[in-house]
Amino acid sequence: MDLQENQKQKPRPESEEINDCPIEQVRLTVPITDDPTLPCLTFRTWFLGIISCGVLAFLNQFFGYRQNQLTVSSVVAQIVVLPVGRIMAASLPTKGVTIPGTKWSFSLNPGPFNVKEHVLITILANAGSSSVYAVGIITIVKAFYHTEIHPLAAMLLTQSTQLLGFGWAGLFRKFLVDSPYMWWPSTLVQVSLFRALHEEEKRAKGGLSRLQFFMIVIISSFSYYVVPNYLFQSITALSFVCWIWKDSFKAQQIGSGLKGFGIGAFGLDWATVASFLGSPLATPGFAMVNMLIGYVITFYIIIPVAYWNNWYEARRFPMYAFKTYNADGTKYNVSKVLNETSFSFNQAGYDEYGKVNLSILFVLAYGLSFATLAATVSHVLLFHGRTILEQTKASMRKSIGDVHTRIWEAIATSLLGNYLSNWFGCHIHLARWCYCSYHKPGSRSKCDHRANHRVYVPGEATSQCGVQNLW
Repeated sequence: MDLQENQKQKPRPESEEINDCPIEQVRLTVPITDDPTLPCLTFRTWFLGIISCGVLAFLNQFFGYRQNQLTVSSVVAQIVVLPVGRIMAASLPTKGVTIPGTKWSFSLNPGPFNVKEHVLITILANAGSSSVYAVGIITIVKAFYHTEIHPLAAMLLTQSTQLLGFGWAGLFRKFLVDSPYMWWPSTLVQVSLFRALHEEEKRAKGGLSRLQFFMIVIISSFSYYVVPNYLFQSITALSFVCWIWKDSFKAQQIGSGLKGFGIGAFGLDWATVASFLGSPLATPGFAMVNMLIGYVITFYIIIPVAYWNNWYEARRFPMYAFKTYNADGTKYNVSKVLNETSFSFNQAGYDEYGKVNLSILFVLAYGLSFATLAATVSHVLLFHGRTILEQTKASMRKSIGDVHTRIWEAIATSLLGNYLSNWFGCHIHLARWCYCSYHKPGSRSKCDHRANHRVYVPGEATSQCGVQNLW
């Protein structure tokens, strides 16, 4: 029995479908044609995907501890594996390999390296492109509380977050993937790149093909990165206010991008620009404006007013800091108010040592973080409540979706039972399941689902890659 045999189905003619997607960007980027006969879970997929995942996981975890985080995205693997996959397709033997002790067999070379293999390899690599959020718990316990978590406990913690995130992603697929209005702009960048790398395109006279344009951009980007990272590192962050008024304390608070507001400071290094929120090129303009307005109100209005009016005795402590302090501004020794063995709060030690003090930025960050929980729920209910209700009713009738959902469902099988088992199995053993440790892998997994949805990769193939990513 061939492991790839169940992936082959009859092609779906383009003439049967009408592009009824309501989002213009999706209509212009995503094709409405599919070839279900293309093999997906091949030897090349697993070999290149697992290696890409491991390499990116190590690099991003290692560089994630930098102040300006350096992230190696899955786009790097997306580009690198293409020539490797084509070399494997040209050199590996086509003879089938039988797994010892079973009737299962597979081919090392089932044919030309295709776009669906490429997508699954990228999904596997994407799992390693960002660190596991729960690793921060392990790091904090070791770095700040000077103790070790047992390796087995650490592994179970990280695996539980990944499993629960994977389960949540599958449970909400109907609403966050199948809905044509949930179009995930960042996935369109990858789809466009996949098409440029795999589709043959006739170049207009005097114009550029997608692949030619991509090669120009990649060479230009590489040339530009050399300047701020190797030749002229000082342009990574420029602060003219600090340069002009070198001896002014307030000027340093206003102009410093490291310990102040960063007014008048800017960076010419793209890694600095995209280190926190990611690349702004794939983010819709309204979202960027929304973030910018919130940033200006918080950092340029509320915090300066609070600091210079000495709210919460703010002027005793640094304006921009995420540390805890004593009343005299010295570092707060957290170990004096915690139980040494259980890390539980020691009220007697707290009364004796003194209260904890935070910088004004830290106070507002905590307050606004809690406020966003209620604000998110109320915003969704007020602005999107009717849409959610309509989509819920439509999903029950299986009438939700557009042309892309219909094509994808023609080759996909329902995996709801898998996601339920992952979610239920973790949920009954974990009381605090709503932390962002569990939300982050769910968001990443949901983005992978949308990517495979755009290129019509069968859902079971994506599910198997997702399970592999967990380990």
